Amino acid sequence: MAPEELTKDEAVSYVNADALSIGLFVFVDLPWFRHPFAFDRFKIKTEGQIAQLRELGVERFRFDPARSDVPAPASSASSDSMPPAVADVPDASVPDPDEAARQRRRERHAARRMRMARVDRAFLQTGRTVREANRNLIARPAESLAALNEVFGEMASTLLAAPEITIHAMADRIGGEETYSHELNTAVMSLLLARQLDVPGEQMQLLGLGAMLHDIGLAEIPDRVAKKRDALTHAEVELRKLHCEYGVKRGHQIGLPPAVLAVIGQHHEAWDGSGYPKGVSADRIHPLARMVALVNEYDDLCNPADVQRVLTPYEALSILFTQRRGRFEGRVLQALVRQLGVYPPGTVVALSDDRLGMVVSVNSKAPLRPGVMLYQPDMPKDEAGLLNLSQVPEINIAKAMRPGDLPRAVHDYLSPRTRIAYFFDTEVDIDADSTSLQEVA
Repeated sequence: MAPEELTKDEAVSYVNADALSIGLFVFVDLPWFRHPFAFDRFKIKTEGQIAQLRELGVERFRFDPARSDVPAPASSASSDSMPPAVADVPDASVPDPDEAARQRRRERHAARRMRMARVDRAFLQTGRTVREANRNLIARPAESLAALNEVFGEMASTLLAAPEITIHAMADRIGGEETYSHELNTAVMSLLLARQLDVPGEQMQLLGLGAMLHDIGLAEIPDRVAKKRDALTHAEVELRKLHCEYGVKRGHQIGLPPAVLAVIGQHHEAWDGSGYPKGVSADRIHPLARMVALVNEYDDLCNPADVQRVLTPYEALSILFTQRRGRFEGRVLQALVRQLGVYPPGTVVALSDDRLGMVVSVNSKAPLRPGVMLYQPDMPKDEAGLLNLSQVPEINIAKAMRPGDLPRAVHDYLSPRTRIAYFFDTEVDIDADSTSLQEVA
C-alpha cells in the first residue's frame, strides 16, 4: 500500500529507527513491494520486526500513540513540531530510503549466493566421491568403503556438532542426471532425519553408509527392468523386488556391518507389514532401516524415473502423511515433517492475500509458517521480498501450486526445481528473528 493522508485518529508522531520498540504501532510509508511486511501498519511484536524495519533504511517512522502499548519514545516528535525542511520538504542531500532498502536486499541475496556457491562445491565434491566409490565397490571394496566411511563420518560429526543447520534444495543448474544421485540424496536426507531424532554419531555413520548402498542389489537386475521408465509388468515388479536379497548377499561378500546389511535388506519393509521382501513389521524392522525406507519413498515420489509422474515436495510429503502413514513409524514420519516443513523448500505457494511465492525456509517449530520469497515483478529477483509467515499470523498459505501451472513469467522469476536434491550448510541464514532452516534460490 502507498502512503496516505493522515487522519485525526492515525499517527501524528514520528520515532527514529533506532528508538523502535516492541508495542509501538507503526506505519511503513513505502510502497508494498519495497518492504517485506504483509501490511503497511501494525503493532511491533518481535525484535525481528524491529530489525527488518531498520534494514529498510528509513530514518524515522510514523507511529500512533493511541494504538501503542508503550509510551512515546524520548526521540519521538509531533509532525506539527517538525521543521518544514525535515517534515515536509524533500532534501536532495538525504539518501533515498527506497534505494537503501533495495541495496540491503541486493546485499542479502548476494550473501546467499556466495553461501550457495560454497554449498554447491561441497555437494558436487561429495557426489563425485560417492559415485567413484560406488563404481569401484566390487573391484576395490576396501578402498571404496574407506572413502564412503570418511565422507559420512565427516557429515555425521558436522551435523552433531552444529547447533543449527540450513537445508538447501540444490538448484537445477548443478542438478540433472549427471549430478543428481538417488543414493546420495537418500543418504543426506537420512542423516538430517537422524539428527532430528538424536541418533548417536556412530549410528549416523552406519546409517549414511547403509542409505548410500541400499540399492546395490539393483546391479544384479537387468537394466531393461532396473532402469525402465514405463510401468513395470507384474513379472518385472517381482524381479525388481529381488534387489533387496541380492544386495544383502553382495554386502556379505564385501564385509558390510550388520546394521548396514539390515538397511539394505529392509529398506522396502513397512511398519504395517505390507512391505517386502519378508513382510516384517514394526519393531522387527531395524531402526536405521525405518528411516531409510521413509526417505527412499519420499525421494522416489519427487524424482521418479518417469518424469510424467513427478510430484512436488509438498505433494510427496502430503501423500506420505495422509495416504501412506501406516507404512512408517509415526515418530519418524513426524520428524521428517518437522525437518522439511509442511511446505518443503522449493514449494511454490499462493498466499491468502493473493500473492505468489516460493518457500525458502523451514521453521521446525511452526511447519505451517515457513519463509517465502515473494514474486514481485516490479523489482529484480535479487531484490525480492522475503516474508516470514511466523511473524504475520494474518497471512496464510492458501495452497501449494504445481510449477507447470504457473504463468511463464512467474515460473522464470521463482525458478522452481525440476529435480529435488538436498544438501546442508552449518551456517544458519536467519531472516530477522526467524530460526528457520533456509534454502536459497
